[in-house]
Amino acid sequence: MELLNRLQRYDRRLFARVFRQGERRMVIPLARALSRSGDGYLHLLLPLLAWQLALPGLNAFITLLAVSLGLERALYWSIKNSLKRPRPQQAVPGLRSLITASDQFSFPSGHSSGAFLLATALVLVYGGPVLAMYLWAAGVGLSRVLLGVHFPGDILAGALMGSGIALFTAAQLGIA
Repeated sequence: MELLNRLQRYDRRLFARVFRQGERRMVIPLARALSRSGDGYLHLLLPLLAWQLALPGLNAFITLLAVSLGLERALYWSIKNSLKRPRPQQAVPGLRSLITASDQFSFPSGHSSGAFLLATALVLVYGGPVLAMYLWAAGVGLSRVLLGVHFPGDILAGALMGSGIALFTAAQLGIA
């Protein structure tokens, strides 16, 4: 139990350091844009774009994305509503987040999970600029801390969960 308490204290200290960076004027608009890019629209738009471009591997990509997202959303919802970790605004006295979160609890970050799932699915099927995809996903996660709706540990858990589910699903489907 002491280990969990230590991790929680570290998570709060790291949150405070990152959140303070959001006080810079130029950071907030970029953080909002990155956060919005992780709202899930790309999970629909990218398969449509791949279809329009008649990219090879489209069926594998759509199958991987659909099955992975189904598993990820079910696991995400179960964990989030079982653990019920309060968001920073409820856990840190006097803190006001810069956006309103779409749900009540903090752990794990659904935006991070979805972003890392999408990045991993794209890498597994299409390869390409791997670093750029994971930088985008990390940016989505960081934006959620900068905006005050997640602790860094929520982001890490979401990233591991999204990537892990995509990898697991790809292996089960024989894609990877």
